[in-house]
Amino acid sequence: MPSFDIISKIDAQTLDNAINNAKKEILNRYDFNDSKSSIELDKKTNEVTIVTENDMRLKAIQDSIISRMVKQHLDPNALDFGKQEYASGNMIRKEIKIVEGIDKEVAKKIVKKIKDSGLKVQAAIMDDQVRVTGKKIDDLQAVISLCRGEDFGQPLQYSNMRN
Repeated sequence: MPSFDIISKIDAQTLDNAINNAKKEILNRYDFNDSKSSIELDKKTNEVTIVTENDMRLKAIQDSIISRMVKQHLDPNALDFGKQEYASGNMIRKEIKIVEGIDKEVAKKIVKKIKDSGLKVQAAIMDDQVRVTGKKIDDLQAVISLCRGEDFGQPLQYSNMRN
């Protein structure tokens, strides 16, 4: 039976490149002269930590990260912007989580959407991915185009297509 997997994953090296490019952009901007702003990517926990002086600079750093991710062909929907908190002194810290894997609620929405479409395929939730199987590859391709047309709140990739 032909099958494929719906996953949500970000390439770590491409993300690292996007964050490093955002750091360089911030260091070279005139409005960030004499700033103590920093951007750190923790690869183990998949978190980006921003520390800066005020809300305006925080917003500029976030916009820079998003634009660099788009230029690297990464989906900024993978970023989960948490709430900001005050660090020592007058500094602001914000931690941004990188969402990987499809959580249960989104997986249920994907499976429901596939079942409501009426295509002759089966969708099953497997850990942090959704496996879709069917008798015809054309049906599987129809499922891919159906999922691309919907917004599930996080980036989806389609991999492991088997015949």
